[in-house]
Amino acid sequence: MGWVTGTLPSGMELFDVHRLRLVEGEAPALSAELEAARDQVWETAAAANPVLFDGPVVACAELQWEEPDTLFLRWAAVTYRHYALRRVVPGGGALPSLFVNAIQPTDDGRIVVARMSRATAAPGRWQLPGGSVEPPGDDEVLDEAALSGQAARELAEEVGVEVRPEELRLWAATRGGNLSVGLTYLAPALPEAELRSRFAAVVAAERAAGREPELAEIVFVRSPHELACLAGPHAHHVEPVVRRYAETPLRPGV
Repeated sequence: MGWVTGTLPSGMELFDVHRLRLVEGEAPALSAELEAARDQVWETAAAANPVLFDGPVVACAELQWEEPDTLFLRWAAVTYRHYALRRVVPGGGALPSLFVNAIQPTDDGRIVVARMSRATAAPGRWQLPGGSVEPPGDDEVLDEAALSGQAARELAEEVGVEVRPEELRLWAATRGGNLSVGLTYLAPALPEAELRSRFAAVVAAERAAGREPELAEIVFVRSPHELACLAGPHAHHVEPVVRRYAETPLRPGV
């Protein structure tokens, strides 16, 4: 088994996956010296960027195919400071991160792309609505239903689109920078006017509460060319997803 599409021009890998099997593992133990170096890098970065928060996240401990359309993923609970290891041991030391994101189409075939606000760890970056996967709580499990639930929550919090987790379809997965793995879900299409209205309501509610919204703006793109016209940094996974979506015929209503 292997990556379905191979390496894309952007350096990303994108593949079809319809089922997931997840098993909990553990992050590698660190020596005292490596742990101290990691903490020093993290504390320096956090002092320079108060937005950084050492909250719980999920990392990929192992990733492999089991069947033609099933991906096995061993995950480990870490905190954000774990990824400071990338600066301590370039090319190794840190497990890849795991995130979910959502394709939110319009009813005329475009995709929502969002620009991160200045109150985030990546201000100005264009990406799909989504975020890092969080570990399950007590008496919970991290499975397919939990991941689609996290994708639905990100879509609601960031864009204002309320969708049931079962309405989201696992559409693709990506692997790219730092070998980070993204699970991309496809949401039901909505009219552009409704999406703009829902996003405006999220922004207004956040600002009324004295908070800066996570997303500064949303735009609608139909092709990689339109995406390339957006000034500023782009998350690595966006171009391959937009390209595949533009090239994949979809049935009406899917």
